[in-house]
Order: sequence, then C-alpha cells, then structure tokens
Amino acid sequence: MFTGIIEATGQLKAIRQRGGDISVTISSEQLDFSDVKPGDSIASNGVCLTVTRLGQHSFDADVSAETLALTLFAQYQTGQVINLEKAMLPTTRMGGHIVSGHVDGVTSVVKIEQSGRAWQVWLALPKQLAHYIAHKGSVTVDGISLTVNELTKDAFRLTIVPHTAAHTTIAQFKPGTVVHLEVDIIARYLERLLNKDNAASSGGVSMALLAQRGFL
Repeated sequence: MFTGIIEATGQLKAIRQRGGDISVTISSEQLDFSDVKPGDSIASNGVCLTVTRLGQHSFDADVSAETLALTLFAQYQTGQVINLEKAMLPTTRMGGHIVSGHVDGVTSVVKIEQSGRAWQVWLALPKQLAHYIAHKGSVTVDGISLTVNELTKDAFRLTIVPHTAAHTTIAQFKPGTVVHLEVDIIARYLERLLNKDNAASSGGVSMALLAQRGFL
C-alpha cells in the first residue's frame, strides 16, 4: 500500500523484452534505497512494481503482460521520468490517501491554467470511472495523491501547488499528456458492498443503512 506522496522522481534506464512481458531498470539518486530489499514494492508512476534486483541507485522490476495491457508502460521509452514512492510503513504519516498501486485506467490532460502560484489542471473524465470520482474526493494521477476540486460530466479539475509541481512529473504535463488514474479504493469497496448481486455476503449493508449511519 502507498499514500500517494511522491518521495522522488527517477528515470527509466533500461527496458528488456522477456517473451511477452518486460523487465525494467529505474534509477534515482534522490530515493533512499537503504531500507529496500528484493521483494519490496515501489510505486512507479502509480504502478506497484516488485523489486527483483537492487543497484546502488536503481532497481529492477518485472512488468507483466497484464500490467502492460492496463498501463502506459508498453509505450514508455528509456529516459521516461517516473514518480516513485516506496511502500508505506505502519509508522508512515498518511499525508495523502490509501493508494493500492493498481491502476484503474488512463486519461489525458485537457487544459492547464495558472492561478496565482498554483496550476489548475483539467483531466478528461473516463466514463467507466466517472461514478467513483467525487467533488473534494481523492484520486491518484501517476502515483500522486490529489484532490478533485471541480467536476463536470466530461472532466475534473485538480489544483497543483508549487511544491507538488517541483517534486513530481506534473511540471511536464501539457494538454494531451496521458496519465495513469487510480480511483479511491474506498469507493471501489463501497460499490462492491452495495452490489445487489453480492447482497448475501454484504453483511446487510444497504443504501438505507449507510444513510442511517451518516455516510450519505
């Protein structure tokens, strides 16, 4: 699990074909690897990757065919700059929100507007994920935990403060940039609980019960 608070950026240094999937090397002189070991997870542009080998300032990971089909890794080239976050610890400050590192889909930047020292970034709202995204709710964009500040039927707006722009890949965004999107994990589980086909295993959870308990 992750928090969506980016620790460093890195660079995709190598891509190796492995008979239907790939292995990659990602390097970063900013990320502290002293507490990382093979088998640990590192979110890379929001994709949970398992470390298979460690270098002094780098790590190797396998990217499965499933991950290639659902993310942008199949399109990445060497030199791609990537947001990095090590898996959270029990003592980690929850500065963002609960992030699984399992990408739900991709979307694209529609427009970017300056507002004081901040940037207003509009992203297209994928129809299949629209019901998970709420005004003032949380989303993960390329691994970054962000708040939805405005929502229309076709797009949603994120406010990017200078610190976030300076320490992530957001400074490179422009209209047309395609990014990974992960919705709030709580919304996904809530939908599962409310799915009438799973009522027998939902423990009696219903819309009426949620309203009674103040969740709606």
